[in-house]
Amino acid sequence: MKEKENKKKMNIVLKIFLILIVAILIIVLSTIATIFFYFNSKLNKIEYSNLTKSDLDIDTNIDNELSDYRNIAILGIDARSDTFSPGNRSDCIMIVSVNKKTNEVKIASVYRDMYLDIDNRGLDKVTHAYSFGGPQLALNTLNKNLDLNISEFIAINFDSVRTAVNSVGGVTIDLDASEVKYINGYINGLNKQFGTSSSNITKPGTYTLDGVQALAYGRIRYTDGGDYKRTERMRTVLLAVFDKAKNKDIGTLNKLLDEMLPHVYTNITKSQIMKEIPKLKSYHVVNNFGWPDVDMVDGRLINKVWYGVPVDLEKSVSKLHEELFGQTNYEPSEKVKSISNSIKEKVQSQN
Repeated sequence: MKEKENKKKMNIVLKIFLILIVAILIIVLSTIATIFFYFNSKLNKIEYSNLTKSDLDIDTNIDNELSDYRNIAILGIDARSDTFSPGNRSDCIMIVSVNKKTNEVKIASVYRDMYLDIDNRGLDKVTHAYSFGGPQLALNTLNKNLDLNISEFIAINFDSVRTAVNSVGGVTIDLDASEVKYINGYINGLNKQFGTSSSNITKPGTYTLDGVQALAYGRIRYTDGGDYKRTERMRTVLLAVFDKAKNKDIGTLNKLLDEMLPHVYTNITKSQIMKEIPKLKSYHVVNNFGWPDVDMVDGRLINKVWYGVPVDLEKSVSKLHEELFGQTNYEPSEKVKSISNSIKEKVQSQN
Protein backbone atom coordinates (compact mmCIF):
# COMPACT_ATOMS: atom_id res chain seq x y z
CA MET A 1 0.00 0.00 0.00
CA LYS A 2 2.81 2.34 1.02
CA GLU A 3 4.63 1.49 -2.20
CA LYS A 4 1.48 2.31 -4.18
CA GLU A 5 1.19 5.70 -2.46
CA ASN A 6 4.84 6.49 -3.15
CA LYS A 7 4.34 5.58 -6.77
CA LYS A 8 1.27 7.82 -6.94
CA LYS A 9 3.24 10.71 -5.41
CA MET A 10 6.05 10.12 -7.89
CA ASN A 11 3.57 10.27 -10.78
CA ILE A 12 2.22 13.54 -9.44
CA VAL A 13 5.78 14.95 -9.19
CA LEU A 14 6.55 13.81 -12.72
CA LYS A 15 3.36 15.38 -14.02
CA ILE A 16 4.16 18.66 -12.28
CA PHE A 17 7.71 18.50 -13.66
CA LEU A 18 6.41 17.85 -17.18
CA ILE A 19 3.91 20.69 -16.87
CA LEU A 20 6.73 23.05 -15.82
CA ILE A 21 8.90 21.90 -18.73
CA VAL A 22 6.04 22.43 -21.17
CA ALA A 23 5.29 25.83 -19.65
CA ILE A 24 8.95 26.87 -19.95
CA LEU A 25 9.05 25.67 -23.56
CA ILE A 26 5.88 27.61 -24.35
CA ILE A 27 7.33 30.75 -22.76
CA VAL A 28 10.67 30.33 -24.57
CA LEU A 29 9.06 29.55 -27.92
CA SER A 30 6.55 32.35 -27.60
CA THR A 31 9.40 34.73 -26.70
CA ILE A 32 11.39 33.58 -29.72
CA ALA A 33 8.29 34.00 -31.89
CA THR A 34 7.67 37.45 -30.41
CA ILE A 35 11.26 38.50 -31.08
CA PHE A 36 11.04 37.10 -34.61
CA PHE A 37 7.82 38.88 -35.47
CA TYR A 38 9.02 42.03 -33.69
CA PHE A 39 12.17 42.30 -35.78
CA ASN A 40 10.41 41.03 -38.88
CA SER A 41 7.91 43.89 -38.66
CA LYS A 42 10.71 46.38 -38.09
CA LEU A 43 12.61 45.17 -41.13
CA ASN A 44 9.59 45.94 -43.32
CA LYS A 45 10.54 49.60 -42.93
CA ILE A 46 13.69 49.08 -45.04
CA GLU A 47 13.73 49.71 -48.79
CA TYR A 48 15.07 46.57 -50.48
CA SER A 49 16.96 46.22 -53.74
CA ASN A 50 16.74 43.13 -55.95
CA LEU A 51 20.41 43.44 -56.93
CA THR A 52 22.01 39.98 -56.74
CA LYS A 53 25.52 38.62 -57.07
CA SER A 54 24.76 37.43 -60.61
CA ASP A 55 24.13 41.07 -61.62
CA LEU A 56 27.70 41.99 -60.71
CA ASP A 57 30.92 41.45 -62.61
CA ILE A 58 32.87 39.61 -59.90
CA ASP A 59 36.06 37.79 -60.84
CA THR A 60 35.67 34.10 -59.90
CA ASN A 61 39.30 33.72 -58.79
CA ILE A 62 39.08 36.73 -56.50
CA ASP A 63 35.75 35.52 -55.14
CA ASN A 64 37.32 32.18 -54.22
CA GLU A 65 40.39 33.82 -52.64
CA LEU A 66 38.19 35.96 -50.40
CA SER A 67 35.66 33.25 -49.51
CA ASP A 68 36.48 33.53 -45.77
CA TYR A 69 35.35 37.17 -45.74
CA ARG A 70 32.00 38.86 -46.09
CA ASN A 71 32.60 42.23 -47.74
CA ILE A 72 29.85 44.84 -47.64
CA ALA A 73 29.83 48.36 -49.10
CA ILE A 74 28.38 51.13 -46.92
CA LEU A 75 27.33 54.02 -49.14
CA GLY A 76 26.44 57.38 -47.59
CA ILE A 77 24.28 59.17 -50.13
CA ASP A 78 24.33 62.96 -50.35
CA ALA A 79 20.59 63.33 -51.07
CA ARG A 80 18.56 65.66 -48.87
CA SER A 81 15.71 63.12 -48.89
CA ASP A 82 15.58 59.33 -49.01
CA THR A 83 15.99 58.96 -52.75
CA PHE A 84 18.44 56.18 -53.53
CA SER A 85 18.16 56.21 -57.30
CA PRO A 86 21.03 57.09 -59.67
CA GLY A 87 21.71 60.80 -59.78
CA ASN A 88 22.87 60.92 -56.16
CA ARG A 89 26.57 60.64 -55.34
CA SER A 90 27.96 58.39 -52.64
CA ASP A 91 29.86 60.95 -50.56
CA CYS A 92 30.80 58.34 -47.98
CA ILE A 93 32.15 54.97 -49.19
CA MET A 94 33.19 52.31 -46.71
CA ILE A 95 34.18 48.67 -47.19
CA VAL A 96 33.18 46.59 -44.17
CA SER A 97 35.03 43.27 -44.16
CA VAL A 98 33.86 40.57 -41.73
CA ASN A 99 36.09 37.57 -41.06
CA LYS A 100 33.54 34.72 -41.07
CA LYS A 101 35.70 32.55 -38.80
CA THR A 102 36.58 35.08 -36.10
CA ASN A 103 33.81 37.73 -36.47
CA GLU A 104 36.57 40.35 -36.56
CA VAL A 105 35.56 43.43 -38.53
CA LYS A 106 37.80 45.78 -40.48
CA ILE A 107 36.62 48.99 -42.14
CA ALA A 108 38.28 50.85 -45.01
CA SER A 109 37.04 54.24 -46.21
CA VAL A 110 37.55 54.88 -49.91
CA TYR A 111 38.08 58.58 -50.55
CA ARG A 112 35.24 59.86 -52.68
CA ASP A 113 37.47 61.84 -55.08
CA MET A 114 39.61 58.80 -56.00
CA TYR A 115 40.40 58.72 -59.70
CA LEU A 116 39.29 55.22 -60.73
CA ASP A 117 37.90 53.45 -63.78
CA ILE A 118 34.11 53.37 -64.08
CA ASP A 119 32.48 51.09 -66.65
CA ASN A 120 31.44 53.00 -69.80
CA ARG A 121 32.65 56.26 -68.23
CA GLY A 122 36.41 55.83 -68.07
CA LEU A 123 38.54 57.45 -65.38
CA ASP A 124 36.48 59.55 -62.97
CA LYS A 125 35.77 60.17 -59.29
CA VAL A 126 34.58 56.99 -57.58
CA THR A 127 31.77 58.98 -55.93
CA HIS A 128 30.21 59.43 -59.38
CA ALA A 129 29.74 55.69 -59.95
CA TYR A 130 26.57 55.62 -57.85
CA SER A 131 25.29 58.72 -59.58
CA PHE A 132 25.80 57.14 -63.02
CA GLY A 133 24.45 53.66 -62.24
CA GLY A 134 23.27 53.24 -58.67
CA PRO A 135 24.58 50.51 -56.35
CA GLN A 136 25.28 48.10 -59.21
CA LEU A 137 27.81 50.40 -60.85
CA ALA A 138 29.20 51.50 -57.46
CA LEU A 139 29.93 47.89 -56.46
CA ASN A 140 31.31 46.97 -59.87
CA THR A 141 33.66 49.96 -59.70
CA LEU A 142 35.00 48.96 -56.28
CA ASN A 143 35.37 45.31 -57.29
CA LYS A 144 37.13 46.08 -60.56
CA ASN A 145 39.58 48.67 -59.24
CA LEU A 146 40.34 47.06 -55.87
CA ASP A 147 40.20 43.31 -56.69
CA LEU A 148 37.21 42.72 -54.42
CA ASN A 149 34.11 40.54 -54.40
CA ILE A 150 31.54 42.86 -52.84
CA SER A 151 28.01 41.69 -53.57
CA GLU A 152 26.12 43.39 -50.72
CA PHE A 153 25.54 47.05 -49.97
CA ILE A 154 23.81 49.24 -47.44
CA ALA A 155 22.98 52.76 -48.59
CA ILE A 156 21.87 55.43 -46.16
CA ASN A 157 21.14 59.10 -46.42
CA PHE A 158 24.13 60.27 -44.39
CA ASP A 159 21.99 62.98 -42.80
CA SER A 160 20.08 60.19 -41.02
CA VAL A 161 23.19 59.63 -38.88
CA ARG A 162 21.82 62.56 -36.89
CA THR A 163 18.82 60.52 -35.77
CA ALA A 164 20.99 57.51 -34.95
CA VAL A 165 23.24 59.59 -32.69
CA ASN A 166 20.25 61.10 -30.90
CA SER A 167 18.69 57.64 -30.43
CA VAL A 168 21.71 56.36 -28.47
CA GLY A 169 21.97 59.52 -26.37
CA GLY A 170 24.84 61.17 -28.23
CA VAL A 171 28.42 60.11 -28.86
CA THR A 172 31.61 61.09 -27.02
CA ILE A 173 34.14 62.74 -29.35
CA ASP A 174 37.43 64.60 -28.80
CA LEU A 175 37.63 67.88 -30.73
CA ASP A 176 40.88 69.73 -31.38
CA ALA A 177 41.33 73.44 -32.07
CA SER A 178 41.30 73.06 -35.86
CA GLU A 179 37.99 71.20 -35.72
CA VAL A 180 36.40 73.74 -33.38
CA LYS A 181 37.36 76.42 -35.90
CA TYR A 182 35.09 74.90 -38.57
CA ILE A 183 32.44 72.84 -36.78
CA ASN A 184 30.14 75.73 -35.83
CA GLY A 185 29.60 76.76 -39.44
CA TYR A 186 28.32 73.24 -40.13
CA ILE A 187 26.23 73.19 -36.94
CA ASN A 188 24.54 76.46 -37.87
CA GLY A 189 23.84 75.25 -41.41
CA LEU A 190 22.37 71.97 -40.16
CA ASN A 191 20.26 73.76 -37.53
CA LYS A 192 18.78 75.82 -40.33
CA GLN A 193 18.22 72.72 -42.50
CA PHE A 194 16.58 70.61 -39.78
CA GLY A 195 14.93 73.35 -37.73
CA THR A 196 17.02 72.40 -34.68
CA SER A 197 18.91 74.44 -32.11
CA SER A 198 22.07 72.50 -31.29
CA SER A 199 24.69 74.50 -29.44
CA ASN A 200 27.95 75.79 -30.85
CA ILE A 201 31.25 74.52 -29.45
CA THR A 202 33.64 77.20 -28.26
CA LYS A 203 36.85 75.40 -27.27
CA PRO A 204 38.73 72.12 -27.76
CA GLY A 205 37.88 69.21 -25.46
CA THR A 206 35.88 66.03 -25.05
CA TYR A 207 32.17 66.40 -25.70
CA THR A 208 29.03 64.27 -25.87
CA LEU A 209 27.79 65.44 -29.25
CA ASP A 210 24.14 65.35 -30.22
CA GLY A 211 23.03 64.30 -33.70
CA VAL A 212 23.50 67.68 -35.40
CA GLN A 213 26.89 68.27 -33.75
CA ALA A 214 28.10 64.75 -34.66
CA LEU A 215 26.96 65.14 -38.26
CA ALA A 216 28.69 68.54 -38.41
CA TYR A 217 31.86 66.94 -37.03
CA GLY A 218 31.69 64.23 -39.72
CA ARG A 219 31.42 66.85 -42.46
CA ILE A 220 34.49 68.92 -41.55
CA ARG A 221 36.97 68.77 -44.42
CA TYR A 222 39.11 71.92 -44.26
CA THR A 223 41.56 70.94 -41.53
CA ASP A 224 44.92 69.28 -42.21
CA GLY A 225 44.23 66.03 -44.01
CA GLY A 226 41.24 67.43 -45.92
CA ASP A 227 38.87 64.73 -47.17
CA TYR A 228 41.14 61.99 -45.77
CA LYS A 229 40.58 63.29 -42.24
CA ARG A 230 36.90 63.78 -43.02
CA THR A 231 36.41 60.09 -43.77
CA GLU A 232 38.16 59.26 -40.49
CA ARG A 233 35.68 61.47 -38.63
CA MET A 234 32.77 59.70 -40.35
CA ARG A 235 34.14 56.33 -39.23
CA THR A 236 34.62 57.67 -35.70
CA VAL A 237 30.97 58.72 -35.46
CA LEU A 238 29.56 55.52 -36.94
CA LEU A 239 31.73 53.28 -34.74
CA ALA A 240 30.72 55.29 -31.66
CA VAL A 241 27.04 54.75 -32.52
CA PHE A 242 27.64 51.02 -33.09
CA ASP A 243 29.47 50.60 -29.77
CA LYS A 244 26.72 52.35 -27.81
CA ALA A 245 23.87 50.59 -29.63
CA LYS A 246 25.30 47.14 -28.85
CA ASN A 247 24.79 47.71 -25.12
CA LYS A 248 21.47 49.58 -25.14
CA ASP A 249 18.17 48.29 -23.74
CA ILE A 250 15.35 47.09 -25.98
CA GLY A 251 13.48 50.40 -25.68
CA THR A 252 16.43 52.39 -27.02
CA LEU A 253 17.05 49.86 -29.79
CA ASN A 254 13.37 50.04 -30.69
CA LYS A 255 13.64 53.80 -31.08
CA LEU A 256 16.85 53.47 -33.07
CA LEU A 257 15.28 50.94 -35.46
CA ASP A 258 12.13 53.01 -35.92
CA GLU A 259 14.12 56.13 -36.77
CA MET A 260 16.89 54.58 -38.89
CA LEU A 261 15.38 51.73 -40.90
CA PRO A 262 13.11 53.91 -43.11
CA HIS A 263 16.32 55.62 -44.30
CA VAL A 264 18.07 52.40 -45.35
CA TYR A 265 18.34 50.85 -48.82
CA THR A 266 19.98 47.43 -49.16
CA ASN A 267 20.07 44.14 -51.03
CA ILE A 268 20.65 42.16 -47.83
CA THR A 269 17.40 40.25 -47.39
CA LYS A 270 15.23 40.18 -44.28
CA SER A 271 16.06 36.53 -43.67
CA GLN A 272 19.79 37.27 -43.88
CA ILE A 273 19.43 40.16 -41.43
CA MET A 274 17.47 37.98 -39.00
CA LYS A 275 20.30 35.43 -39.03
CA GLU A 276 22.83 38.14 -38.15
CA ILE A 277 20.94 39.67 -35.21
CA PRO A 278 22.07 37.01 -32.65
CA LYS A 279 25.70 37.53 -33.76
CA LEU A 280 25.77 41.31 -33.34
CA LYS A 281 27.45 41.36 -29.95
CA SER A 282 30.15 38.94 -31.14
CA TYR A 283 31.34 41.33 -33.87
CA HIS A 284 34.28 43.50 -32.87
CA VAL A 285 36.03 46.13 -34.97
CA VAL A 286 39.79 45.52 -34.91
CA ASN A 287 40.95 48.06 -37.49
CA ASN A 288 39.66 51.01 -39.50
CA PHE A 289 41.60 53.13 -41.97
CA GLY A 290 41.38 55.27 -45.08
CA TRP A 291 42.35 54.01 -48.51
CA PRO A 292 44.73 54.74 -50.17
CA ASP A 293 47.35 55.99 -47.71
CA VAL A 294 47.68 59.75 -47.87
CA ASP A 295 51.25 59.54 -49.19
CA MET A 296 49.97 57.33 -52.04
CA VAL A 297 47.58 59.98 -53.36
CA ASP A 298 48.38 62.92 -55.62
CA GLY A 299 45.72 65.63 -55.37
CA ARG A 300 45.66 67.47 -58.69
CA LEU A 301 43.58 69.14 -61.40
CA ILE A 302 42.81 67.11 -64.52
CA ASN A 303 40.86 68.96 -67.20
CA LYS A 304 40.16 71.66 -64.57
CA VAL A 305 38.57 69.17 -62.14
CA TRP A 306 40.13 68.20 -58.80
CA TYR A 307 40.85 64.50 -58.26
CA GLY A 308 42.63 62.31 -55.76
CA VAL A 309 44.92 60.39 -58.10
CA PRO A 310 46.43 57.08 -56.90
CA VAL A 311 50.21 57.41 -57.33
CA ASP A 312 50.43 53.66 -57.92
CA LEU A 313 47.12 51.80 -57.92
CA GLU A 314 48.86 48.41 -57.94
CA LYS A 315 50.76 49.12 -54.73
CA SER A 316 47.70 50.66 -53.08
CA VAL A 317 45.58 47.59 -53.89
CA SER A 318 48.33 45.30 -52.54
CA LYS A 319 48.38 47.32 -49.31
CA LEU A 320 44.58 47.16 -49.05
CA HIS A 321 44.58 43.36 -49.34
CA GLU A 322 47.30 43.09 -46.73
CA GLU A 323 45.40 45.26 -44.24
CA LEU A 324 41.94 43.78 -44.84
CA PHE A 325 42.74 40.12 -45.49
CA GLY A 326 46.31 39.55 -44.33
CA GLN A 327 47.45 38.77 -47.89
CA THR A 328 51.14 39.66 -47.81
CA ASN A 329 52.83 40.43 -51.13
CA TYR A 330 49.44 40.38 -52.87
CA GLU A 331 49.76 40.38 -56.67
CA PRO A 332 47.00 42.56 -58.19
CA SER A 333 45.02 41.27 -61.15
CA GLU A 334 45.87 42.15 -64.74
CA LYS A 335 42.80 44.38 -64.77
CA VAL A 336 44.09 46.45 -61.85
CA LYS A 337 47.54 46.66 -63.46
CA SER A 338 45.96 47.92 -66.69
CA ILE A 339 43.94 50.58 -64.86
CA SER A 340 47.04 51.60 -62.90
CA ASN A 341 48.95 52.14 -66.16
CA SER A 342 46.06 54.11 -67.65
CA ILE A 343 46.05 56.45 -64.66
CA LYS A 344 49.80 57.04 -64.95
CA GLU A 345 49.51 57.75 -68.69
CA LYS A 346 46.68 60.21 -68.08
CA VAL A 347 48.69 62.07 -65.44
CA GLN A 348 51.75 62.20 -67.66
CA SER A 349 49.70 63.65 -70.52
CA GLN A 350 48.58 66.48 -68.20
CA ASN A 351 52.12 67.45 -67.13
